[in-house]
Amino acid sequence: MSHPHHHATPPERERLTLGFVPLLDATLLIVARERGCFAAEGLDVNLSRENAWTTLRDKVAAGLLDGAQMLAPMPLAMSLGLGRAPCDTLAPLLLSRNGNTVTLSTTLSEACGAELTDAPARSALALGEWLRGPGSGKRPRLAMVYPYSCQHYQLREWLTLGDIAPERDVELVALPPPRMVEALRDGQIDGFCAGEPWGTLARHCGSGRLVATSAQLWPDHPEKVLGVTRSWAEHCPATLAAMMRALIAASEWLSASPDNRRQALEWLALPPYLDRSVRHLPTLELDAAPIRQRLYGAGMLRPTPQDALHFAEPIARQLEQQGGRFDPGQLAACYSPVHFDAATHH
Repeated sequence: MSHPHHHATPPERERLTLGFVPLLDATLLIVARERGCFAAEGLDVNLSRENAWTTLRDKVAAGLLDGAQMLAPMPLAMSLGLGRAPCDTLAPLLLSRNGNTVTLSTTLSEACGAELTDAPARSALALGEWLRGPGSGKRPRLAMVYPYSCQHYQLREWLTLGDIAPERDVELVALPPPRMVEALRDGQIDGFCAGEPWGTLARHCGSGRLVATSAQLWPDHPEKVLGVTRSWAEHCPATLAAMMRALIAASEWLSASPDNRRQALEWLALPPYLDRSVRHLPTLELDAAPIRQRLYGAGMLRPTPQDALHFAEPIARQLEQQGGRFDPGQLAACYSPVHFDAATHH
């Protein structure tokens, strides 16, 4: 357990509220609170569960949350004013890599023969051939979690592997992650791309089948980040550094032993966090194929603009379709490792 760095500047704010959406990659925030990593850095952190990304985004922008777990593209989308008024937002630390699944309803996956293999194109082609065949009927409705998300871009990429035109052949809708399994079971949607535990929960309940994973489509992509507004980071640099050290300590603790990961899963199962949605998980299986969710490892948490190129490209396209111009400088500012390096004295 690391103790407060006595040489470090004390945090400007000791009491903080950080937002999260119930997903496995909220783990580092939950561990840092439950394990006492935040407390060891002199921070009293309250975690606020938000069920939709839009709510979380608006609360961070309005200053109602000091920071939050965010979709990796969200700081860039917020800074560019996509989906709401522009708000300069930074991603000073990565919280996870990989972790999304493309899940189709059991009915649809059985009808078209799409199943999970080592090659995500195979399930996409199975769906594509079925859609072009005589028996398909209406366009499948597929959900993703937010328009500016890896889930959205990965779902589109998977569809195009099967020669499926996202605009024409399917209907894409945005739904909060906690609503996916229920919507799939009730037939409101025919499939989704979302982070864990929702894909494996759909499979466990019998309502869905995994047909591809984000680790297959974009190996080792940044999935969630710690997000703070630029003005918050400028007003509270020592607080940000303390928060990042606590999250790094949580990640190191998680990597230390399977017992620690079992303990983390028990914390995740508490009602304020992920509650019943993790009951199907016997262990917090990290970096296991085919999902390969990563919450720790050398260099895992340090952001770089290069890492963000995967989703910067579709964001630039979306911006240009709306008549805007993409500035690469904004990408460099959002995902700069400068705060991370300062906090860890690199």
